[in-house]
Amino acid sequence: MTEPRWLDEKQARAWRGYRRMRALLDLQITRDLAADSGLSDADYDVLSNLSEASPHRLRLTELATTMLWSKSRLSHHLTRMQQRGLVDREECAGDARGSIIVLTEAGLRAIEEAAPHHVASVRRHMIDLLTDEEIAALDALTHRVVAHLTDTA
Repeated sequence: MTEPRWLDEKQARAWRGYRRMRALLDLQITRDLAADSGLSDADYDVLSNLSEASPHRLRLTELATTMLWSKSRLSHHLTRMQQRGLVDREECAGDARGSIIVLTEAGLRAIEEAAPHHVASVRRHMIDLLTDEEIAALDALTHRVVAHLTDTA
């Protein structure tokens, strides 16, 4: 086994800072979302993906892939959302085992009411703290890492 390529102090500091920032930012955004709208982070993810799809519906498998969740985990979460009237399920034509997840009127209202508060929270806790150059750098580095991770998956 070859010797690991340890992080130097600058790299380790950046890595630790990123991990701490991510944890604190996720926690704060999630808290704000729950306080402002009563939605969980997962609820918001489901509703926003459905609201951006045309015509407000996605196959369960496609939604699970987008959210990086297992079909089983998403199905259980969708059952709870369905009980709250935010989504509905339809059979998939030509695939008896597949289902289509549909955004209900109540779900559309929920995401439309939550989105402005959510964006304000994201701005307050991150975006507005950055310069235009930092946002450009963040955009470049996140897309590079995502491309690497999705190419190797």
